[in-house]
Parts: sequence; structure tokens; C-alpha cells
Amino acid sequence: MTIAQHLEKLIEDFQNQQPLRVGSLIVTVYGDLIALRGGCLWLGSLINLLEPLGINSRHIRTAVSRLNKDNWISPKQSGRKSYYSLTNSGRRRFQNATPQIYAGPRSDWHKRWTIVILPDDKNINKDLVIKELGWLGFGKINKGILAHPMPDIQPLEQTLTALGIREDVIILDQASHNLSAGAALDVMVKTCWNMAELSEKYQIFLEKYRLVLKVLSSLNMSQNAPSSKECLLIRILMVHEYRKILLRDPRLPDMLMPDHWEGTAAYELCRDIYQLLLQRSEYCLSQTMETESGKLPVASADFYLRFGGLKAK
Repeated sequence: MTIAQHLEKLIEDFQNQQPLRVGSLIVTVYGDLIALRGGCLWLGSLINLLEPLGINSRHIRTAVSRLNKDNWISPKQSGRKSYYSLTNSGRRRFQNATPQIYAGPRSDWHKRWTIVILPDDKNINKDLVIKELGWLGFGKINKGILAHPMPDIQPLEQTLTALGIREDVIILDQASHNLSAGAALDVMVKTCWNMAELSEKYQIFLEKYRLVLKVLSSLNMSQNAPSSKECLLIRILMVHEYRKILLRDPRLPDMLMPDHWEGTAAYELCRDIYQLLLQRSEYCLSQTMETESGKLPVASADFYLRFGGLKAK
């Protein structure tokens, strides 16, 4: 199969998803493409970008309206054009998610845990807290206790503050499990996080995108490379699919993971494809996406820290 045929199959697989979550795809677009290029985009650019994926303008307008209500993005009208910028809340969410998406496996664990306790005597929406901390990788021991072996503390603090409960919860940092039996620890990991389901999702991702890598690797990217638009669309679909799996992956340290964990292979595969697509997909962004001030600004230096360090050409 050619790369164009692979892209056609990826688009077909995306369109067959039910329901088709356009808002989630737009979050991927802003997180991967726009957040580190100023965070603002003309709605027309977004419509033109996603049209080849079979998404019409009505669905996109509906999705951005919902993202606005959810405080991800905010609109600004300039003449007859609408521009959507990340809100402070949207930027915070992306900053929290970035280490989850683009960072590699974790091996430097010291057998310590961070425990978040939600007291019963406080007026706390526990379901909402469990959901928000779940995006940070925390597992639910029970409805009032959440745990993670290696959380990023700053996003945890920011999330609790944004929920207005930072002073109401108890955080136990560096809690030791040295007195716990290994079997009990294994049971807790399996109870808090659905690793079997994650493994299956990673396997599907690997089967699909290993074929894409094989074709890309066989091409001379300076002569018979795919078009810049094809590179951008493959990148969007790949990161979107990877992000959906990874944001449910607690990214536990290697010591707690099954042997030959598929998540590690998926990370390496996504990194390698991303690097191959980088130059042409970034060129397409620069040439086709519009902000209120003109073309998208260049990516910030933080962009090139993704996947352990991208190589700009």
C-alpha cells in the first residue's frame, strides 16, 4: 500500500467510529498543533483542515460551541471571521496533559506513593474529582481515596485549586508501601487501573501504525515523500488515537507494569512516525493555518522537547 492508501484507510477507520467525537478531535488539534503556536486559530482554517476527514462545517461549529461552554476555547469576532483562542483553563489542561502524551516510560521510582483523601464531611463532588484526577493518572482505591506512584505534583495542585477544594483535601506525599506484600500491591494496581483493556487498545494501535511506519521509512522523504497535507493529516489521526489511549494510561513506573508492556512500544512507534512527519506537517501548518494576526507563529522551544527531543531540519 502507498502512503495515500494508508491515509485513506486511517480516515475510513476514523469515520467508522461511533459516535464521531468531533470535539475530542479538535482538542487534539489544539493540543498538538496550536497550543505551542500561540493558541489561536481562525474557524475557517479549522474547517478546511478537518474537511478531508469527512467532518462538515456544521459539526465543527457545534463542537467549538461546546468547547467554548466547557471553557476550553473562547471566540473573538473580527469582521466576518471568528477566531478561537485557548482559555486559561484550556492552557492549564494542555500543560497538565503534555507530559502524559509526549513523555516516555518511567523507571526512576522509589516505591513511594501520593495519596489524595477526600473527607466525607466536606461538600465535595467526588465524582468530578475522580474524573479530573483520573486525567492525571490517579487510580481510585475507593470513592474517597485516590493514589498514584509518580504524579506530577504541580498539575495536581493546580487541578485541586481550580476545583476549589485544595484546602479541603488531604495529600499524603511520599507514602511508602514497604510494609505491603507484593501480591497485595499487584491486586491494588489491577483494581485501580484497567491494564488489560489498555493493553488491547495499544495492540490495535501498534498493528495499524507499524504499517504506516514501514511505508514512511521506505520513502526518500526529500524526493518521493507524501505531500505536506498528507503528513499533517496522518499526524493528526495518529496523535488523536494515541492520545485517547494514553490519557487513560496512568503511566505507572516500569516496576509496576507487566513485562513487555505494549505502551512502551506504542510510545516508540508514535515518536518515530512523528519525527518522520515533522518537517512537512509543520510546513503545512505554517502555510495554511490563519490566526487573527496572520499566519501561525513558529512553534515555541517547548515543542521540540516532545518525545525526548525532536530534531528540527
